[in-house]
Amino acid sequence: MRPEDTSFGHGPDDSDERHGGFWGEAPEADAGWSTPKIYGSPMPVPGDGSALAVATAEADDRPHDAWSSPIYHGPRRHRPRTDFTAAGAGIGTAEQPGTPEQPGTTEQPGTAEPGSQAGPGVDQNVPSAPAEPAEGADEPSLLVSSRTMAMASLASRATGFLRTMTIGFALGTGVDRIADAYNLGNTLPNMVYELLLGGVLTSVIIPVLVKAQHDDADRGVAYTQRLLSIATVGLAVTTLLAVLAAPLLIALYSGDAPFHSLASLWATLLLPEIFFYGVGAMLAAVLNTRHIYGWPAWAPVLNNVITIVAAVLFRLVPGPSVLSTRNITDTQILVLGVGTTLGIVAQALVLIVPLRRSGFTWKWRFRASPEQSGRMAEFRTLTLWVLGYVALSQIGVFAVGRIATARPSGLTIFTNADLLFQVPYGIIGVSLLTALMPRMSRAAARGDTTEVLEDLRLGTRLSAVALVPISIGLMVLGPSLTSVILLGRFDLSGARLVGVALAAGAFGLLPFALVMLQQRVFYAMRDARTPTLINLAMVGTKIVALILAATLLNGKAVIIALTVSTSLSYVAGCIAGHILLRRRFGLLGFAPVARTVGWISVAALGGGAAALAVVLLGNGLLGVGRLSGLAELVLGGGLGLAVLGALAMRLPLPEVAEIMGAVTGRRGAARQ
Repeated sequence: MRPEDTSFGHGPDDSDERHGGFWGEAPEADAGWSTPKIYGSPMPVPGDGSALAVATAEADDRPHDAWSSPIYHGPRRHRPRTDFTAAGAGIGTAEQPGTPEQPGTTEQPGTAEPGSQAGPGVDQNVPSAPAEPAEGADEPSLLVSSRTMAMASLASRATGFLRTMTIGFALGTGVDRIADAYNLGNTLPNMVYELLLGGVLTSVIIPVLVKAQHDDADRGVAYTQRLLSIATVGLAVTTLLAVLAAPLLIALYSGDAPFHSLASLWATLLLPEIFFYGVGAMLAAVLNTRHIYGWPAWAPVLNNVITIVAAVLFRLVPGPSVLSTRNITDTQILVLGVGTTLGIVAQALVLIVPLRRSGFTWKWRFRASPEQSGRMAEFRTLTLWVLGYVALSQIGVFAVGRIATARPSGLTIFTNADLLFQVPYGIIGVSLLTALMPRMSRAAARGDTTEVLEDLRLGTRLSAVALVPISIGLMVLGPSLTSVILLGRFDLSGARLVGVALAAGAFGLLPFALVMLQQRVFYAMRDARTPTLINLAMVGTKIVALILAATLLNGKAVIIALTVSTSLSYVAGCIAGHILLRRRFGLLGFAPVARTVGWISVAALGGGAAALAVVLLGNGLLGVGRLSGLAELVLGGGLGLAVLGALAMRLPLPEVAEIMGAVTGRRGAARQ
């Protein structure tokens, strides 16, 4: 349920408030919509004949919308960091094609009214907020932001895979399932965190923070502090209860007494990660709302490095030469368990550095002001729906775990296949979603559904161009890939089984990215009910597929069916999401998207056919082994990429040029 960036507050928008609001609320009679105010001072309307309006029009001769030129009054520390006189009107706003340009805000000396009070939505007891940029100020383009996060994600995935390999070497693959015990203990924190608070933090917090920044004169600082305080307490309570219930959680899975005992000990040491997972997610959300993407994206690298060190120390600690669930020492358990948890602690706490540099101060606040009580009630409603979403997700996770743990090394094989499946999405899909989420939330806060759908189409096209070739590549080269990179982690048979499972489920890569994007559209509009319905279709499909697989298949085929069932659930979710989007918005304008998917599929199939020819030739000449796998991966992958590139450059795929421009640092045609 990984990911997750926003604009900052600006004046009232006539497409939103003056016409009853995007969410249908009628404006209050005394809200002052006929004479908008910021901190109690009248906001002159350009063209109303006032001297200030004339001066504004002379400074910027472009046409103005009626409410597009707010004049900022109030304490200097609240003013956006823009310089109207030095840089000209319009600085600090992102210009969007087809939308009126809005000039940046500025101070007019001598116009502040003494004794003016804060506008609606401002907590009177909140200290002044640090200055923040106006909407879109210095906001990088989508592809540039995605490139930054993709580079960090690539490093994170690479070090994460190295971490997995190191732990695999440390634990081995003995018949006593010691690796399964660790994987189960390490999976529980993620499951419990997502079940109780993770989905809320990653899916809901950014849209509500954007809305607060849009509406509140303090740029949503007090509201942000309040949400962080409440969520932190909830995380602490959840973590404590989870640690106490560790043995009960482990007992839900099959295994003998030594397996349960070892898994329970590791779960007790690893479940405190829940608290720091949550803190890290909240801090990352706040940073993304301030257009700070690099630190949250690079933080997992620190976690991976610390865990790698812990795994190395695990092997250096005196202990039996052949590990098992019966003879592993307490010191070894502590070193690996505590070391893994310390990695998550570091991943979360390192984000305090950029947060302090951004000027944000976290103060404990729990009681909502009268103006914010309605918004807090809305957040509670969103939270309940998201909790329903993640509860449904964990039903599917539990079903997969039950089937996987019933077979030797089944959970480890599935975990490795799923890890490799997530790598391209983590690098490309998550990077796009993290950059798109605040943009869509900002547009939704303005009531601009046209821009929300434009971002949906853009994200879909870019995801297809990037992920369709990877999906076909994994189908062809999956076994060759795992027979090389899992050297030492598995024997040849086990490594190729991971690859076969990966190849069998690779068709779900693009649907997975698309359903995550579809759900973010609804979350951006602060609708958590619809994503829950989409997830209901996904989990239902997965459960049915798993039941059929467990009933009709045997042996290794059941493990392969785990990845197939998961990918089928993504396809079902993608179809359900598209139907619900059509019902909500009408025609989505997806004809260009369909053409893009079709053309990139043609290019990818050409590259896949070339790679498949090399694989068949390699197996025929060298047999099935690690040497043939390496040759197939290098030669087949290289030839497939060459054919793919040659075809893509000759087909009507402007997205290829956009992505290449972002990779090389040149801004492409993608909307800024």
